[in-house]
Amino acid sequence: MTTSPLIQDQKPGAARREGHPGIALTVIAACQLMVVLDATIVNIALPHIQDALKFSTTDLTWVVSAYTLTFGGLLLLGGRAGDVLGRRRVFMTGILLFTLASLLGGFAQEPWQLLAARALQGIGGAIASPTSLALITTTFPEGPERNRAFGVFAAVSAGGGAIGLLAGGMLTEWLDWRWVLFVNVPIGVLIAVLTPMYISESERHPGRFDIAGALTSTAGMATLVYGFIRAAEDGWRDGLTIGSFGAAAVLLLAFGFIETRAKEPITPLRMFADRNRSGTYVIMLSLAAAMFGMFFFIVLFVQNVLQYTPIEAGLAFLPVTVAIVTGAGLSQRFLPVLGPKPFMVVGSTVVALGLAWQTFISPDSSYVGGVLGPMLVFGFGMGLNFVTLTLTAVSGVAPHEAGAASGLLNATQQVGGSLGLSILTTVFGSASRDEGEKQVQLFMAEGTAEQKAEFARTQQLPAPWSHEVLAQGISTAFVPAVAMAVLALVTAALVIRVRKSDLDALAGTAGPAAGG
Repeated sequence: MTTSPLIQDQKPGAARREGHPGIALTVIAACQLMVVLDATIVNIALPHIQDALKFSTTDLTWVVSAYTLTFGGLLLLGGRAGDVLGRRRVFMTGILLFTLASLLGGFAQEPWQLLAARALQGIGGAIASPTSLALITTTFPEGPERNRAFGVFAAVSAGGGAIGLLAGGMLTEWLDWRWVLFVNVPIGVLIAVLTPMYISESERHPGRFDIAGALTSTAGMATLVYGFIRAAEDGWRDGLTIGSFGAAAVLLLAFGFIETRAKEPITPLRMFADRNRSGTYVIMLSLAAAMFGMFFFIVLFVQNVLQYTPIEAGLAFLPVTVAIVTGAGLSQRFLPVLGPKPFMVVGSTVVALGLAWQTFISPDSSYVGGVLGPMLVFGFGMGLNFVTLTLTAVSGVAPHEAGAASGLLNATQQVGGSLGLSILTTVFGSASRDEGEKQVQLFMAEGTAEQKAEFARTQQLPAPWSHEVLAQGISTAFVPAVAMAVLALVTAALVIRVRKSDLDALAGTAGPAAGG
């Protein structure tokens, strides 16, 4: 079988530029930036994507979920592939898939084409992201040089979201929404060209691929998400809704059965034997479920109700990044003194308060009172949790299993976000339908003849009636988001029991998250 020259092993004596660690780190960091940035850059363009491809608001969530489900579902398999097949080879395969998917998505003319491209992006990201972090350990010797490389990687992971918000706004407003996808193409091509020149192939390790586990878990979660989104439009008694939940149950049960018998399972069940680690996964699942929904719906609110331009919308979200960084810095500083539990409890409480504040959002809400204030509270609470969750997840595991523990936390974040967004969308759909019926009656009594003629043609309510529908749906959707944060709070209070003796280990295992 022939192998692409872009992904074959480096042959002895082949031309490779040695002694350029800066370029190697730039290539690795560029990959991570591209993957992390894609989680936010598309969000700002969602209203324009909706208009261009005629998505309903509920179906629009698939633009986010198609990416996060495949990314989270296959993340651990991607890490395993790097160990077995060679990290550079797998890294480049992921980059090429991600780049091709970005190109195809940019040319999408139908909703299904964009969703297929986003799913392929997620697959590429799941392959490239874990191997990019692992390549640092094989490219840089242990010591200050590797520590600096990890620092750069962590900074890119933390700042990529903010860069994506600004880049998404500028590309959408100055060019077109398609450029939030096209922008990945030149970056991906450059990474693909430079990787075989400056990064060496890693040693391969024998191992098995738990493909059945990866497929059943990803398909099960995707089917579950589809069931919730279907219920948002067609109700809980719809045949496809019921069938989706039934199929999801079968697939997820099959996944559990497979993992108990696989020699090298994609999700090592022993990771859940420790109560602190299991609690950490539940907290991350709950908080991510609320976080993804919050960003999705507030993007729609600021652009459709507050009438912000894409650039203004991107700038409007930057303060939440500052709040997250502030909370993370505070927790990291005092973690050795207080331990992780207080930060999880307080952080989850603060997140719940921020989300509860957002249940009061209305068409009359200002940016400061209705968006900025709640987001700052929410972001600070999330920041208090991020570092402590990461460190607790890897506490007490053997060094060779630290990657699996942190990777599972990252996968939990992605899958939890998809599931939470689908649940919030179901509530949004029900609330907006009820409010829509009320607003149609008001519109027929108050609207002008010209507005009624346009409504008869498009079946779309004009402002301010449409703003009332959207705001009511969003405010109601935040109610289950509050419940998710409360679940995180209860789990932190009742499950987490990290001993003082674990604190030194916690501090010693600090490292960059894979991001996503």
